[in-house]
Parts: sequence; C-alpha cells; structure tokens
Amino acid sequence: MAAAGSGEVYPTLWGFSPALDLQMQCLQTTIQHLTTCDDVPELNILLVGCGDGRHLLKTICQARRWPQRRLNFFIIESDLELLARQMLFLTLALENPEQMGLQEKCDIFLEIFGNSLIRSKTTAYVQDKCEQFIKCVTDPEYQQSVLPLLDLSCIKFKERDELEYIFKFWRTPEPKLFPIERYWEVKNRQFLGKRYDSRRGAYDWDLNMKLHDRGAAMISAMEYNRWRETGVAFMIREGIYDVPNKTLASHMTVTHRCGKVRARGYWGDITTSPYIAYGIETEENSLLKTANGVYTKTAQDVSQYNLTSMFHELVTGQKYTLPTAEKNDGEEGKACNFPSNGSVGQTTIREEDEQTNGNTDHERCDEAPNYIKINNVIIHFLPLSWVTDLHRRSKFLSLFNIIYFSCSMVHHLTADYRLITASKATLIVELTK
Repeated sequence: MAAAGSGEVYPTLWGFSPALDLQMQCLQTTIQHLTTCDDVPELNILLVGCGDGRHLLKTICQARRWPQRRLNFFIIESDLELLARQMLFLTLALENPEQMGLQEKCDIFLEIFGNSLIRSKTTAYVQDKCEQFIKCVTDPEYQQSVLPLLDLSCIKFKERDELEYIFKFWRTPEPKLFPIERYWEVKNRQFLGKRYDSRRGAYDWDLNMKLHDRGAAMISAMEYNRWRETGVAFMIREGIYDVPNKTLASHMTVTHRCGKVRARGYWGDITTSPYIAYGIETEENSLLKTANGVYTKTAQDVSQYNLTSMFHELVTGQKYTLPTAEKNDGEEGKACNFPSNGSVGQTTIREEDEQTNGNTDHERCDEAPNYIKINNVIIHFLPLSWVTDLHRRSKFLSLFNIIYFSCSMVHHLTADYRLITASKATLIVELTK
C-alpha cells in the first residue's frame, strides 16, 4: 500500500496470501518451454514485493518433489529491511540440523517473523547472525564462501552500506532504540480513533468480517486479539517475550514541524496479521478438523507444522508427517519419499538431533558457519530501483518463466514487462482481498 500523499510503499513484513510452491503454480506450457543449461532445465523466477520470502522458502524446500531443475530467483523489494529479513530467514532455514533442531528452528523463525517482542535467546541469535551478514555485504568473497547460493553482485554500493547500517542496528543490544510497544499503541490509536476504547469489538469485527469471510477461519479470536493488542502473534515457548524485535523496524518519510524527515519506526501491518503466510492452509488434514463449526487447532499450530514440515523436507527430501500421538485418527506417522534430484547436498537427519539440540548455544561467533548445501538454486537480490528498469537491461530480455507481483507492488506491473517474459510465461498476482 502506498503511504497517503507520499508515494511511498509501506513495508510488507508478511504477505497477505499463503506461501506457494511456485513450481506447483507454474503452467504446464511454461514447463514445456524451459531452456536448458548442461542438460538441466532452468526456471527463472522474478518475485516483486513478496516481502517475507515465504514463496521462496516453500519453493526451495519442496524442490525435490519435482523433476530436477535449476531454480534462479530474482527478488525486488520496496525496502532494504525486507531484503535483510529474507537473508535472516534463509540462513535460519539452512542451519545445520546438527547445530539446531527442527523445533528450535521453527520457534525462532516464527518469533522473528511475526512477533513484536521476542525472547532474549532469539535476540542473541539475531545479533550473532548480524556479524556474519555485515561481513557478507562488505566482503563478496566471504559471502560466496558462506552463502554461495546468494548473489549480491547487483546490489549497489550505497545499498550495501544501508544494509550494513541495518545489521548494525539489529546487533545493538539497547532496547530503547526501538520501543515497539509504544509504536504499536500509537499506531493502534491512530487507526482506531474514537473506537480505541471499544477496540475489542473492533478486533472481533475485523476478524469475522474481513478475515474469516475471506478464507482465514483458522485464525482464532484469542490469538488474533492478542496480536492486535500487543503485536505478539506466536507464543510457542513458555518464555518471557520482552525484547523488541528490531527486524520489524523500517524507515518512512514523515512530515515534521521542521519539514519532511526520514523516521525509523514500525510502519507495518496491524490488521491482517502474520498468520496468513503459513497458518491458514496445510497438507495435514488432521489439523483442519472442526468441532461445532470451529477449528480445533489454531493458526499458530498450523504455522508450526508447516514450517517444521518445510525445514524437514529441505534436509531429508521426505514429506514430514505428525507423530502418531498427535494424529487423532490413529494412523502411524511416516515419511513420504520423493525422488532425489540433487537439490540438497545434505540428505540425512537424525531424530535424536532434533530433540537434543534444542538447547544449542548460539554464542559461536568464532566458528565458521556450516549451512546446508543446496545445489541448483541461485538467489539474486536486485536493486530497488530496477522494478521499473528491468526491460532496459539486455540480460533480462525474454528471461523470466514465472513472475510474481504482490498487491503492494502491482502498480509497477506495466506492459514493459512483456519484454522480459519468456515464451508461455506464468504471471501470478496477489489480490488485495
């Protein structure tokens, strides 16, 4: 959405549609017209305004469900903070299972993804990763040795400097630099106006008339009201959520008495919620059971399962299913094998690692990162200004097989994009509803 009168776009911290496996959404005619490199078909995907990287992660995690293809992602966002968050989500997903178990990885991901306040342990993890990210954006050789699947060569030096500034801000331990609780309350008061004193009723109206009626009935009133009031969407661990999540900070040009200034604050969503991305659709039917017309599970439960399933499939190439004790239908839990296509270099995981590594100490700044190796995947971060200039660059002409536009960036979709689409390309557009 554009900021009123400013022409700026509010940061899309989480999407307004569920995560997609883009290979599943790709038209069959598009697959038939793919070009090959070294006898491997190449699928070139442009993501404009995805925001949270949900389509990127799901497509990579489920890549071995499909015939072997080389996946080239090109990502453009409205804010550099969104690219920084995607770097964090990507490295978290690629954490070696010997260093971080599935449950811990899922819990930390959901906290960073959708909580205004996080645990001190999660904060320590983010600060630790910021040290690596600063080296990555300032030292291309180090970045290629640590994250070879990430290509930052197109990012301008000015944007690299801004990314370094963002990571240094995340790394700063002082919580008063980003008083998210105050920002959240002020934003809530401005949005609700005279309705603020009766905000519980406003929350209930928004949930039932705007979310449940549009297919998000999985979101429960308790978790939605908690998020609307405090900004904390996921409380999986019984811990203390008291540290501001600085990854939600962004800048916006605002009018001040001395003129227009760039102000840091929370400029994201306060009505739709982060449950949409991973919490309203799932392949596990046992999570979709209802009793008296109400879902027995919540969006948090579905989000936790979906992310656990994605991370498990990324490592093993096998579809994750709930253990027998959690499936009320009495069926035995099992893993569904998919044919290996060489997408992931590490293909073994031990269940005892998932249970015993939950208390991993993240204070390992001196150790070299050991991420899961992924083959046939390259992720290109593109400059923000290129959203209107791609057709002027010869290397992008007739290149993209899949183009995705979010509802916040769809105003950039013009006839010029026909010049950069390959034959029989697939266009996916997120609708405002």
